[in-house]
Amino acid sequence: MRIKTAYPKGTPPKNFTPLKYYLMIRLSLIFATALIIGCGNQGSQTQQRIQTQQTEQAQTVDPIKDKGIGPITEVKLSPQIDMNLVKKGEDLFKIKCSACHKIEEKYVGPALKGVTQRRTPEWIMNMILNPEEMTKKDPIAKELLAEYLTQMVAQVKDTTEARAILEYLRFVDSQK
Repeated sequence: MRIKTAYPKGTPPKNFTPLKYYLMIRLSLIFATALIIGCGNQGSQTQQRIQTQQTEQAQTVDPIKDKGIGPITEVKLSPQIDMNLVKKGEDLFKIKCSACHKIEEKYVGPALKGVTQRRTPEWIMNMILNPEEMTKKDPIAKELLAEYLTQMVAQVKDTTEARAILEYLRFVDSQK
C-alpha cells in the first residue's frame, strides 16, 4: 500500500518513498542549521577584534598621565590628607558608589584599592562626574566598560562631592 504524498514537481521516481523524502528534508534542515551556526561565530570574532583594538589603544595611553574627558583639567592635591573631606567622601561612597564598587574586590565594577596610584586625580574625578562620555571617548574607560559590561551611572554631579570621594580613595590607598 502506497501513501499518497504531495511531491514537488510531479510524481517521484518509483524507488522514492515518503521516508526518503522525509530524510532529505531533515538532512537539509540540519545542514542549513549548521551553516547558520558556523556563520554566527564571525560576529564573535569581530567582537574579539574590536576588544583587542580597544586594549591596544588603551595600552598606548599612559594611565599615570591620562586626565580623562570631562570638566576636570587640573587637581591640586596637598601631601596631607584632609580627614574632614575623607569623612564626607566615605559617606558619599557608601551612598552613591558601594552598590557597584568594593574597595578590595571586583564587584559590578572594579575594585578601587590602589586606584589613586593607577590613575591621575583628574581621571578619577572625570570618571565620577562624566562616566558616559568617558566610556565613549577615553581608551582606558572603554576597556573597563568592555571588561565589566556595565555602564557606570553618573550619580555625582557636584565637583566638591567628587573631590571628597577622591580624598576618601586617597586615604584608603594610604592605609597599609
